[in-house]
Amino acid sequence: MNSQLALVTGVTGYIGGRLVPELLRAGFEVRAMARNPRRLVDRPWHDEVEIAEADAGDAELLRVAMEGVDVAYYLIHALGSGPRFEARDRHNALTFATAAREAGVRRIVYLGGLYPEGEDLSPHLDSRSEVGEILLASGVPVTVLRAAVILGSGSASFEMLRHLTDRLPVMVTPRWLSTRIQPVAVRDVLHYLVGSASLPADVSRGFDIGGPDILTYRDMMQRYARAAQLSHRRIITLPLLTSSLSSHW
Repeated sequence: MNSQLALVTGVTGYIGGRLVPELLRAGFEVRAMARNPRRLVDRPWHDEVEIAEADAGDAELLRVAMEGVDVAYYLIHALGSGPRFEARDRHNALTFATAAREAGVRRIVYLGGLYPEGEDLSPHLDSRSEVGEILLASGVPVTVLRAAVILGSGSASFEMLRHLTDRLPVMVTPRWLSTRIQPVAVRDVLHYLVGSASLPADVSRGFDIGGPDILTYRDMMQRYARAAQLSHRRIITLPLLTSSLSSHW
């Protein structure tokens, strides 16, 4: 059995909530960190873990949450927190990195975004990249896992794709539906997250964890239609990229 203590942030989210039982099955002791622990009371693993009430940007609370931790999972981002989310992401990452170093944490594991080298990134991906660099500079061995679209029951990407394909046999869509992406199954992501805790101390770098297929969103919708035994979906893509069109769709 593994006697390591893992601190998991983002446990109210999709990946964090699924990672906790995987770590328990692997023999880890788990400390689940949340700003509002009451949101965890209905989780099936609630009574099997230690709960830490803390915020990634609060150094004092983080110091307590990090006590005795061997591996700390950083699974949070501030995208939905307002127009200054990049500054909040930066502050949280710096505070988390400092607390981990001072607590003697043996490894930080961060799940970031997969992005092409040498291209202009969206503010979201740019911030995810910056967080990875901040953690890598912490002085603690770090694993940065870079994933694109994560597919699995309950994930936002999959549920959006499923609902639209189920409901709309004919779609008029924005041009981003032709963007090439490298989706990865959530089971593989969880496998890599758990396995990262066992990397040697001299390994501190990023890993791309895209799946084997490079597809467009259009490709994925048609594949889903076939798997769900739906008729072939007629997808009409307009040469536009507008938030208003996407919202109506």
